[in-house]
Amino acid sequence: MIKDHTEASTALKALVDGGMVKATLPTNLDRPHKEQLDKLAKLSGNEFTKEYGAFQVSAHKDAVSLFERYSKEGDNADLKAFAGKTLPHLQMHLKMAEELPK
Repeated sequence: MIKDHTEASTALKALVDGGMVKATLPTNLDRPHKEQLDKLAKLSGNEFTKEYGAFQVSAHKDAVSLFERYSKEGDNADLKAFAGKTLPHLQMHLKMAEELPK
């Protein structure tokens, strides 16, 4: 999963750096994700496992939905291709997250 996320981030950054996608990439986590990370950092054992699993399922459901929509309806051909190429990996990650211990 880490390998896939790193490759996707690198590919997206290349699209932005190459001017194919006009965007400003964030340099920090947004507030909700920072709060989630802070919450996880305070947990351990079964509490951590349960919260981490729930967060991964939720985050990957959101990502799959976004990438599905953009790969079908997006207005930037390069970004649309990126979404379509990345979607199967996200779907696999969602399945993996759903299989995490609860």
